[in-house]
Amino acid sequence: MENFFYVYVLLCLDNDFYAGFTTDIHRRLKEHSQGSNVSTRNRRPVELIYFEGHKSKEDALRRESYFKTSKGKATLKQILKEYLESAAVLNY
Repeated sequence: MENFFYVYVLLCLDNDFYAGFTTDIHRRLKEHSQGSNVSTRNRRPVELIYFEGHKSKEDALRRESYFKTSKGKATLKQILKEYLESAAVLNY
């Protein structure tokens, strides 16, 4: 979709989250998979487990910042509870 700002969450090899922001989610995921991102290069493979689209860049950046906090990570664990339990990740 055009004119959206995406917030996305990856599950990394170390069973921790990585939250990011982009206008082109397909390109960004490819960059993570290829090791172009310093923060996830040594934590591959990564898996896209969540994303949101926002019409406002500021709203998307605020949401990304939230997902990087302890409270935001707890929220993600609640949102993704069934998947995380079924995948046996994050010490459930």
